[in-house]
Amino acid sequence: MASAEEASRPFAGLSDVSISEEIPVEGDIAVPVGPSTRDDEFSTLDEPVKETIVRDLRAVGNKFIHVLYPKRSSALLRDWDLWGPLLLCVTLALLLQGGAADSDDQGGPQFAEVFVIIWFGSIVITLNSKLLGGTISFFQSLCVLGYCIMPLTVALIVCRIVLLSGSGKVSFAVRLGVVTASFGWSTFASTAFLADSHLTNRKALVVYPVFLFYFVIGWMILTFSPGN
Repeated sequence: MASAEEASRPFAGLSDVSISEEIPVEGDIAVPVGPSTRDDEFSTLDEPVKETIVRDLRAVGNKFIHVLYPKRSSALLRDWDLWGPLLLCVTLALLLQGGAADSDDQGGPQFAEVFVIIWFGSIVITLNSKLLGGTISFFQSLCVLGYCIMPLTVALIVCRIVLLSGSGKVSFAVRLGVVTASFGWSTFASTAFLADSHLTNRKALVVYPVFLFYFVIGWMILTFSPGN
């Protein structure tokens, strides 16, 4: 008992302590504001719509430049988007639609066929890449495959201009050269971006479907005829 009384002696006078009414017992808790983080700098919640659109268009343009000068870079993988692939896909479908008759019955399905071939092919290649142990995400692969269609889109525009002068042997030779160069460009660009995302002994299994994918698109462009 004595030890308990001795332990309580230092707190014996606390019961007589009273808090003066002049001392404030309420207030605001001030949270210190540290330096802005990376997430705060890139937040678009309070950003004007115009600035958001301009920023996105600039990002799409930068990705097109990366495809023009293909090299091993993570730019397309780090900041992926599907706006560029969608634009290229719609452009290809619209330009190839001119090869059908002018009736609505033939024009509509052809647009849908081109659209489905491009997106379905991209999805199949992406799933194949993931099954083979690819380290990139599903949408990153779609982004790379879609943006690398740009050389073939340019080839289609050139072929349509060449066809305005006729469809003889010289025209076919020019179109064959343009489509072949664009096909090689698209294949090389896509494999350059995807090179480091797969094991060395499985790269051939990944590149082969990519080769077939761009070959089919190139064949559609080469066999395009405005009168068909």
